[in-house]
Amino acid sequence: MAMSESPEISGSSTATVIGTSRSESDLNHFAPRRRAVNNAVDARTRVVERNNSGNGETVDARDRMESANFSRENVNENPTNSDTRFTYRPSVPAHWRIKESPLSSDNIFQQSHAGLFNLCVVVLVAVNSRLIIENLMKYGWLIRSGFWFSSRSLRDWPLFMCCLSLPIFPIAAFVVEKLLQQNQISERTLILLHILISTLAVLYPVVVILRCDSAFLSGIALMLLACIVWLKLVSYAHTNSDMRSVTKLTEKGSEGCMYNVSFRSLAYFMAAPTLCYQTSYPRTASIRKNWVVRQFIKLIIFTGLMGFIIEQYINPIVQNSQHPLKANFLYAIERILKLSVPNTYVWLCMFYSFFHLWLNILAELLRFGDREFYKDWWNAKTVEEYWRMWNMPVHKWMVRHIYLPCLRNGIPKGVAVLIAFLVSAIFHELCIAVPCHLFKLWAFFGIMFQAPLVLITSYLQNKFQSSMVGNMIFWFIFCILGQPTCVLLYYHDLMNRKGSAD
Repeated sequence: MAMSESPEISGSSTATVIGTSRSESDLNHFAPRRRAVNNAVDARTRVVERNNSGNGETVDARDRMESANFSRENVNENPTNSDTRFTYRPSVPAHWRIKESPLSSDNIFQQSHAGLFNLCVVVLVAVNSRLIIENLMKYGWLIRSGFWFSSRSLRDWPLFMCCLSLPIFPIAAFVVEKLLQQNQISERTLILLHILISTLAVLYPVVVILRCDSAFLSGIALMLLACIVWLKLVSYAHTNSDMRSVTKLTEKGSEGCMYNVSFRSLAYFMAAPTLCYQTSYPRTASIRKNWVVRQFIKLIIFTGLMGFIIEQYINPIVQNSQHPLKANFLYAIERILKLSVPNTYVWLCMFYSFFHLWLNILAELLRFGDREFYKDWWNAKTVEEYWRMWNMPVHKWMVRHIYLPCLRNGIPKGVAVLIAFLVSAIFHELCIAVPCHLFKLWAFFGIMFQAPLVLITSYLQNKFQSSMVGNMIFWFIFCILGQPTCVLLYYHDLMNRKGSAD
């Protein structure tokens, strides 16, 4: 019996010893992990305590490294069942540093809002789809069969002939420059001839439009083209005059400013999408024909979209409105707000069609390299920024031929800016008033009103130090208040003129 019990006792003792040794081995194996967990817990606890005490920025590098090592250990390892006893502990802090909410004022501009932007696009498409369906159900299809071409368009042939004859003025400017280069006329005579040529380039289309009962779109197209020719002629004369001065100051003339009268450079300048003359421009290597075709298709689509919005939305609104200065105040505000949405769509389509599509098509066909026709004006914080980024060809012309010459002649900056706005206001009035056959100066005062707005928005930007304030003021003035009001004013004045003429 004793001999038989001895092996059992011995086996049991052996098993106990083996089990004890394995347990001690397991504990020894997990001891470093327990220490790491405890260290991580202590580290995060110290971080929480320091953050709560307002010294969150004084967390030492060792605590951050332990916290980072703890996180990597939890993520990268694939613990067994026994490991989870020491790895995933409820005592590990869930809150261990100061964090702001994503939409808080200190954190909102550091977040990505792509999802909210997508939501706005979806809502915009849904709302406008409903409005289109509602408009078609209420008014039907309002676009007339003669919208693009009608019998009245044949009466605009004098405007078309005037448009074809405008190249006479650049040729005349080239001839007088050539005469001066050959010393056949004096500098003073050259200046007088340039003034005469550029003035006739504007007055001639004005007389043709006022003498003809042309359509508004035909008249405004001719006036825009005449103003472009005038701006180019002024740049051509001013640049050549400056190159002559630079050439006289040096024996051989500085490189890039050598006075040279070339008909080829003038012809390219008159066709190129720029208003600033120079003897050479950056050129691209080739013409992308497939790209040009795609842009033409986009141009046709957006032009048709503009026509649809004008005929289907804007015309019914203005026809069912009253003069904003003579109607009830609340009624006038309601009409302006109702007109602001389709007017903004037309304005954006016009910008995309002309400044992006058409000017890029023209630049591609002429291999014109500098295609910065606009900047991100939609992010403008002030009215001044908008005018510097909205129309880059005109802005560069204003800076080069008005603003900087004024400064060189000792005129203060504020007065120089006011002169630039005055020139812009005159041409805005010509482009709208002449085709309408009336001069109410609404466009002129609208542009001149931008000068005090420059000061107001700049003051608000400096006061609030926020890009949102100035940007919202810019959008409100241009899209909600300014443009719809001008549309109603010119429409009713035009209808009153036609009514009195009949």
